[in-house]
Amino acid sequence: MSSDTQHSPLSKAEKLNAFGKLMRVEKPIGTYLLLWPTYWALWIASEGVPSYDILIIFTLGVFLTRSAGCIINDFADRKIDGHVKRTAARPIPAGLVSAKEALILFTCLMIGAFILVLFTNPLTILLSAGGLVLAASYPFMKRYTHLPQVALGAAFAWSIPMAFSAVNETVPAYTWLIYIATVLWTVAYDTMYAMVDRDDDLRIGVKSAAILFGDADKAIIGILQVTTLITLAMVGTHANLNWPYYLGLVAAGLLFIYQQILIKERDRDACFKAFLNNHYAGLLVFIGLAAHYFVENSGLF
Repeated sequence: MSSDTQHSPLSKAEKLNAFGKLMRVEKPIGTYLLLWPTYWALWIASEGVPSYDILIIFTLGVFLTRSAGCIINDFADRKIDGHVKRTAARPIPAGLVSAKEALILFTCLMIGAFILVLFTNPLTILLSAGGLVLAASYPFMKRYTHLPQVALGAAFAWSIPMAFSAVNETVPAYTWLIYIATVLWTVAYDTMYAMVDRDDDLRIGVKSAAILFGDADKAIIGILQVTTLITLAMVGTHANLNWPYYLGLVAAGLLFIYQQILIKERDRDACFKAFLNNHYAGLLVFIGLAAHYFVENSGLF
């Protein structure tokens, strides 16, 4: 169904509900996947719990930018979502929100995120411009490359240098190890997500890593997962992290094995379940990281 289809006017409650669905308020998985690497960076940069003002700024910023990213994604895909089973009922193809309304909401959310950044420092404000470019350009990458997942990873990971600059007004070299690990992890889990839509994407001509990797998809996802863990272990060495952090990496690794079992037969529902499971992998890494600083700063050992 096209967004140009005529509908009877929506009530205010119905319109707000449509805006909420456009922002994926009812599907917080994307927020979690963006939030955990942001928290990794904040805790490492602060060597423990960050200040409450920085924590609030980045938590709200993650929600706003993720929501804005969903909106610009749906705007970019407004002519193809109606042809994909999983996305046909989204607000724009369903005619509940117009393309113009979507762009206005996207702009408002990005302005809100930028206002939050203004409470940090000049370097973080400057870095936020790069985040805007990455967030706005990612949705269009699937028309030009089979690796839009890399663009998504670059956008999702951009909060990491911003977190370091907000806390310390500098971006140390090992920040980019966390950045690389997040990009690798994002490509892995978003390829699982793309496996869900592979048949529809092939039919309508949309590019994805799942299509590019073909029969090697599971092996390449596995390589990405292992490389993610190795890179995060290197972060631990550079940041002088101790055993609780590495225990968190082991736990995340066990979830990666579970995800490989889920995607073994490339069943759509199982691939989607594996994608969702990455929330817990990111959480376990954060728990290990937070536990390290709790033990370190409390002097228990």
